[in-house]
Amino acid sequence: MGNTKGYRRGTRYLFSRKFRKHGVEHLSTYMKVYKRGDIVDIKGNGAVQKGMPHKFYHGKTGKVFNVTRRALGVIVNKQVRNRIMPKRINIRVEHVHHSACRDDFLRRVQENDDLKRKAKETGEWYNLKRQPVGPRKAHFVKTKGKEP
Repeated sequence: MGNTKGYRRGTRYLFSRKFRKHGVEHLSTYMKVYKRGDIVDIKGNGAVQKGMPHKFYHGKTGKVFNVTRRALGVIVNKQVRNRIMPKRINIRVEHVHHSACRDDFLRRVQENDDLKRKAKETGEWYNLKRQPVGPRKAHFVKTKGKEP
């Protein structure tokens, strides 16, 4: 038997629902607010076949460029041979959720702003740059009563 050439070929496990997560989609999925410029993660939901992205876009991150009643327009980068093409795809909201990729950055921006404000008030200097984790402190390893 040869390979099938269908649109959803090879997605038996990719779009399947997780254990004990079957059934109707929660209303909170539809109540989320998306705005232009938001960064979203694309994850196909097998319970809803309408507006499902192609399997290539499953797990990709993109930026919202259009918002309609039930769907979003998302710009996703796709590598085609020697170039990266920004693709514009339309996906229903069931297959999309807000990305957490910028949470750490936004938290650091807030902390740095607080430190700048504090430095201005006290006149002290604070290092606002990220520092690499240094080597661990020297210590002795006790092997008494332990078999290797």
